Amino acid sequence: MHTKTIQQLSALLHAKQVSATELTTHFLQRAKASDLNAFLQVDEALSLEQARAADVRLASGNAGPLTGIPIAHKDIFVTKGWRSTAGSKMLANYTSPFDATVVDKFNRAGMVTLGKLNCDEFAMGSSNENSAFGAVKNPWDTLAVPGGSSGGSAAAIAARLAPAATATDTGGSIRQPAAFCGVTGIKPTYGRVSRFGMIAFASSLDQGGPIAQSAEDCAMLLNEMIGFDARDSTSLTAEQGNVREDFTRDLNAPLKGLRIGLPKEYFGEGLAADVEQAVRAALDVFVKLGATLVDISLPKTSLSIPVYYVIAPAEASSNLSRFDGVRYGHRASEYKNLEDMYKKSRAEGFGPEVQRRILVGTYVLCHGYYDAYYLQAQKIRRLIADDFQAALGNTCDVIMGPVAPTVAWDLGDKANDPVANYLADIFTLSTSLAGLPGMSVPCGFGQGEKNSKRPVGLQIIGNYFAEAKLLNIAHQYQLATDWHTRAPAGI
Repeated sequence: MHTKTIQQLSALLHAKQVSATELTTHFLQRAKASDLNAFLQVDEALSLEQARAADVRLASGNAGPLTGIPIAHKDIFVTKGWRSTAGSKMLANYTSPFDATVVDKFNRAGMVTLGKLNCDEFAMGSSNENSAFGAVKNPWDTLAVPGGSSGGSAAAIAARLAPAATATDTGGSIRQPAAFCGVTGIKPTYGRVSRFGMIAFASSLDQGGPIAQSAEDCAMLLNEMIGFDARDSTSLTAEQGNVREDFTRDLNAPLKGLRIGLPKEYFGEGLAADVEQAVRAALDVFVKLGATLVDISLPKTSLSIPVYYVIAPAEASSNLSRFDGVRYGHRASEYKNLEDMYKKSRAEGFGPEVQRRILVGTYVLCHGYYDAYYLQAQKIRRLIADDFQAALGNTCDVIMGPVAPTVAWDLGDKANDPVANYLADIFTLSTSLAGLPGMSVPCGFGQGEKNSKRPVGLQIIGNYFAEAKLLNIAHQYQLATDWHTRAPAGI
């Protein structure tokens, strides 16, 4: 049962061959038996209550395609009745009185919440080692990181602990863990998925999206996730009113004539040979499907890391200032005065990576440094976006390349080298800075330690609002290959 896609599970539910309660029980047992540390909380009573309600809808004939399908939520999305921690000691005991818009949408669709998924603290990290509740293990090789910050989401899908998971992407946090765990994930155009109820990291970059086994599954999930939300000031109005886009509509369109741009900056120094080999093999498949390859340049790619690590920490510094131990969040037990309480509460509540980014962000926003750092970074951000428009507007229809320079590294390998962690996001940051949609599709394996196989992800980047095109391209590739159907040993 756990090896089936959302599409297949939906067919079984509607044919009454399995009930939502049976399906939920099956995945709850898998989640509770797992030692990957992907789940932070499982509550059988809450899940089964939703499953029984889904069965009533299925019996009444008032069910949609996702009714009764289990889903797990990254612990960045606040969820009523569940702890919502953002992977931080600061929010270790926080239970939200309301649902994030994304969670509410899936509840209305009749999906069943399996639990909350581990992530890097406040979504800050590329390895899921920054969680206050311990690192997540990669199901393909438990010595390896699963990627971050949505490592729990990607690991849960790869290990078939859930058929669907929510995730967020600020600088690559959907695409990179999806690549490292051999699953499919898509980051939509910035502003298409509501940020209401998403615990904020960097407000001009954060974007929610789904992780699942296949592009078809992601399209089904995206149909529910996307839509205008008046409670999110950055929500785009493309779906305002009753008009909703169907992301499954073009899945079966042929790829003949598709122009694929290959940025030279994505295939140069620093790209591991095994990753390049897998990506090149995937590109050969697209050529056989009728696409043409075009060499392009995104010259500001190397600037994306310094630009991102000025803008994102600056916004984090502002967003995380609300966690002061007064209104909510961890409060130190002993302190002399209010200032001492602030200092001790934050020192105890925030982990080292979060503290590092808050300090960097506060520094670049200081009087005398704002113009030199933050303002300059925003100007370069515009130039990065212009590079993409020059390519996508004239030369190619989509851009492809690796998601990350290497396969997943070993747990602990980069724990004491934050810059090495940051460099792992070189191919994903610029897409986020430009606000473009991008996705990761499994395309093969590279070599890990002791001859283990570790997954490689192909990145597909499109122009604004091109999610349906990206999903079509990914689906056609998945019809021609079987990388997305492969599961770790013992699954």
